[in-house]
Amino acid sequence: MDVRRGDPGYDAACAAVLWNGLKPDRFPEVIVRAASAGDVAAAVNRARAGGLRIAVRSGGHSWCGSPLRDGGMLIDLSELRGTAIDPAARTATVQPAVTGRDLVGRLAPYGLAFPTGHCGSVAVGGYLLSGGLGWNGTELGPASASVQQIEAVTADGETVTCDAEHNADLFWAARGAGPGFFAVVTGFRLGLHPAPAAILTTAYVFPLSQTRPVVRWATGAAAALPPSVELAYVLATAPEGKVITVAATAFSGSHAEALQALEPLADCPLAAISHQPPVPVTFEELYEGSGTAWPADHRCVADTLWSDADYETLLARFADALAEAPSAKSLVLAPVTPVSPERTSAEAMAFSVLGTSYAVPYAIWEDPADDAANTGWLRDTMHAAEPLGTGHYIAEADLTADASRAARSFAPADWERLGALKERYDPDKTFYSYLGP
Repeated sequence: MDVRRGDPGYDAACAAVLWNGLKPDRFPEVIVRAASAGDVAAAVNRARAGGLRIAVRSGGHSWCGSPLRDGGMLIDLSELRGTAIDPAARTATVQPAVTGRDLVGRLAPYGLAFPTGHCGSVAVGGYLLSGGLGWNGTELGPASASVQQIEAVTADGETVTCDAEHNADLFWAARGAGPGFFAVVTGFRLGLHPAPAAILTTAYVFPLSQTRPVVRWATGAAAALPPSVELAYVLATAPEGKVITVAATAFSGSHAEALQALEPLADCPLAAISHQPPVPVTFEELYEGSGTAWPADHRCVADTLWSDADYETLLARFADALAEAPSAKSLVLAPVTPVSPERTSAEAMAFSVLGTSYAVPYAIWEDPADDAANTGWLRDTMHAAEPLGTGHYIAEADLTADASRAARSFAPADWERLGALKERYDPDKTFYSYLGP
């Protein structure tokens, strides 16, 4: 179904494209809601015939609103939610609008799992195209490392199968290119993993003023954690004031194994405001926690930073910034080893790890009158941290902040290869490239 600019319902359809309550003033000429993969091919052909450039939307979680462009055609894939599971082969074929929460629920009866995004409402389409930093990534690697094959519609309207042996260049680009990918992926074949029999989480909360000693202790302890433990720092506002939380989640084969995995964090020499001993959680409870941190319908901007600075140095700078945040809902997330470097380097894909440490500041607020203050805070925060940076993560980078953001989200050789492949597969620039300032 098409909705054109000026049609009744266009404004509502355009607003619904993004999960974010903050909507950019960019308006496609037509929104095409695809009901099948065939609809996608037909839409691409119509766009080319009409001289319209194409943007794509799967779940609408793009922080900077990449799917919304002025003019052109937006192909909305949100109705493509099919899933087929082959438990014997440990694979699943999924369409791009399947959410992480839905996928986890469908895999659970088979004792299988996939490294889905931390927010359950994130659809797999944009998540996998960007690399996919998700649950248990320290052990399993980026989600794109578990993509075995894709089906895609190219700029000439052809539907192709891409894997390591067929259309390998396009397959390489699809695993990391993110919102600048020059085709429409209508299906992914995923390699699955055994589901953890036990998930345990533990947390310490400290005053934000103690960031340096806290990070020094926890980063040292992290060296003894097995890859099955995901450790993260969260700088935020709590009832006690500005705090830094050290949170660890173990994905293990048994309760006893998870307890043992978390043992390096058991003895903390610092005085905490509070300590939650290890407790069992489900994936659904993990998703509920992320939903609390990133509430629906709020206004949000985010940016990312890879760095080779140690976490103590990096987070001290972000802690200074958070102390001045205009919104108490804003936070900084810093996963320690967000993905397995070994798993990433073993795969040939556009996504790559660009530093030894990683942080994501989020400005989150509700009142439109506070837009300038909160957006300004995020930009100032990144400006202060940028001297420590080595790159960005394309999925959550603020591409509108600077013209270099997209290029700095890839290793230089990978950026050049992406550009050459776009010229090859989309010489007429049918697809929009990366959003810029």
